[in-house]
Amino acid sequence: MPIISIVVPCYNEEEALPLFYQEATRVAGEMSGIDFEFVFIDDGSRDNTLSVLRRLAAADRRVRFVSFSRNFGKEAGMLAGLEAATGDYVALMDADLQDPPALLPELYRAVTEEGYDCAATRRTTRAGEPPIRSFFARLFYRLIHKISDADIVDGARDYRLMRRAVVDAILSMREYNRFSKGIFGWVGFRTKWIPFVNVERVAGETKWSFWKLFRYSLEGIVAFSTVPLALASVLGVLLCLIAFVFILVVLVKTLAFGDPVGGWPSMICVILFLGGVQLLCIGILGQYLSKTYLETKRRPIYLVRETEEGIK
Repeated sequence: MPIISIVVPCYNEEEALPLFYQEATRVAGEMSGIDFEFVFIDDGSRDNTLSVLRRLAAADRRVRFVSFSRNFGKEAGMLAGLEAATGDYVALMDADLQDPPALLPELYRAVTEEGYDCAATRRTTRAGEPPIRSFFARLFYRLIHKISDADIVDGARDYRLMRRAVVDAILSMREYNRFSKGIFGWVGFRTKWIPFVNVERVAGETKWSFWKLFRYSLEGIVAFSTVPLALASVLGVLLCLIAFVFILVVLVKTLAFGDPVGGWPSMICVILFLGGVQLLCIGILGQYLSKTYLETKRRPIYLVRETEEGIK
């Protein structure tokens, strides 16, 4: 009998977890001939998420959980869940029911009957999302699609069902600075995209502020593209050419027409502009250097404090 492992990263989801478990087990009960395991990852929650997981694990043998020693982020949670999953197929879901478990049978059919290695979901709308956030999200997807080799689809969710081969390929990528949407696209394999209408959270509040999403987008750009480095080099060359042209203009005006050189205000503007460009380029270099520095430390991506078997 095939086994589907459902991996669910959780951070402060005590209100949503019982509702998610109820809906996920209902859908699992409708998929006959398939066994399930539920792997919850407690990402250092500060509420009663861990207590809820303990109760679920005690009541249902299919429920397993991994609790981190502190908050390591969703990327670490997804990695831990994929490592802990033992099923022939592995599904990634959010606990807030924005990834509808009702789509799971369709995902499973795409993988088992249609010959795909992975079935993934993408939102067709961003209803309920702030307009400014939607605008920058679409802008990011357009940008990353042009500057990266990874296949990152606009509106893509982490919600997907994968064969074991795909999971093993993802686990083979051990970088510390993880951007899973890029990793999913980079490993390739045949993927079917299943669209669905955006669903609001069933309970609780989103953990993704605009600033966190902005930082996450920078992680993706730095992790899967070196175009910013090339742009910094091009910008430097371009400014050198512009400066050379201005030098020629000043020399010609001074020698041929006796026109005196302009005063200090224009000089200050030029200095500030060039200084800003230099700092921008240094900042781009710093981003790549900092990621390299973190990779060379070889720190563990997460630390486990407790599982369903007890405290470590």
